[in-house]
Amino acid sequence: MHIIVLENEVTSLRGGQELSLFDVCLGLYKRGHTITLVYVTEGNLLKEYQFFCSDLIKINGFRIERKKIIDSLHKFFIDTRKIKTTKASIVYSNQYHNSFFAYTLAIFNNIPFVCHLRLPPPQIKKLGYQWSIGMHGAKHLIAVSNYTKIDWIKQGFKEDKIDVVYNGINIEKFKPSAHVSITKKEWGISDDVEVISYIGRLDKEKGLETLIRGFSLFLKIHKSAQLLIAGKPLCYTEEYKKSLEHLTSELGIAESVKFIGHLTNPIPLYQISDVTVLTSLHSEPFGRTIIESMACGTPVVASRTGGIPEILTGKFQRMLYEPGNVQNLADTLNFVLKWKNLDPQLSTKCREHILHSFNVDKMVDGIEKIILNSRN
Repeated sequence: MHIIVLENEVTSLRGGQELSLFDVCLGLYKRGHTITLVYVTEGNLLKEYQFFCSDLIKINGFRIERKKIIDSLHKFFIDTRKIKTTKASIVYSNQYHNSFFAYTLAIFNNIPFVCHLRLPPPQIKKLGYQWSIGMHGAKHLIAVSNYTKIDWIKQGFKEDKIDVVYNGINIEKFKPSAHVSITKKEWGISDDVEVISYIGRLDKEKGLETLIRGFSLFLKIHKSAQLLIAGKPLCYTEEYKKSLEHLTSELGIAESVKFIGHLTNPIPLYQISDVTVLTSLHSEPFGRTIIESMACGTPVVASRTGGIPEILTGKFQRMLYEPGNVQNLADTLNFVLKWKNLDPQLSTKCREHILHSFNVDKMVDGIEKIILNSRN
């Protein structure tokens, strides 16, 4: 099948949404599908897409802008005509923001359109007429969690139109290291230092103030622990990062907290960490860092919000804490660290959980099935 993929920015620097799409496209290509990538902004993943995409098409944008509507309409329809389809084509959008363009392209070529629901829906009044038309025109919707599916059903979308496919990762890429001590030395960290890490966007909805305050309480028991915060602001400015740094100084823990910026390859940090933390305040649709960390054998403490409890199931429910609750976060960090010290098999159990439920092949299986069924 010829799959026309729509993506706004072809980069690994924004978050899990773009990384997951790359894994999906590569997986579908390996199964014999032809991939055409339609994008707006170039990024560091473009060269990797070039290895397997039959065509890469840069366009002006996925929306018609009201301020310059005549010019915008002209560019919009020119862009839709750039894309060549076949009888076996389907349009696959990686986010609802691109849905109007996707639906227009699908109508012009009499082919179906499928949209991935990787984000919570905006308030219905903010959905906008373009997104509303586009989303309701999709043949099928793919949600990254049951929680996200319910969010969209509440906005008026039919339950039988939405299937859930959990994100998956390459388990051969994300795996434990046999040389943790060596890697720690390379990072300038002693073997006896307990490492707590955060990897993700430095934005307010990620609950970083909760993380820092919770870590300050954790430090009262674990004097030698260190918090490593990897990432950069996406929705906020560098001033927000400075406010977080100022908070560590106010709490007297600046020497125990390091902001290490964006990591192109976060795997070594997962591997040297004793615990990874995801402190989201908003309804996190999934939480890719959880499965990346656990595949590397590192347990995760995460907030009980959005789709996160659908990952941390069974015995791993004990790793959840209440969003925004500083004391609960510190207590859960203490509990998980004790668990890890008492159970030498915890690392293996974490990885096995991901191997079974969140591997990349299982994700591609689910998406491929929906895409193929959408042709019927």
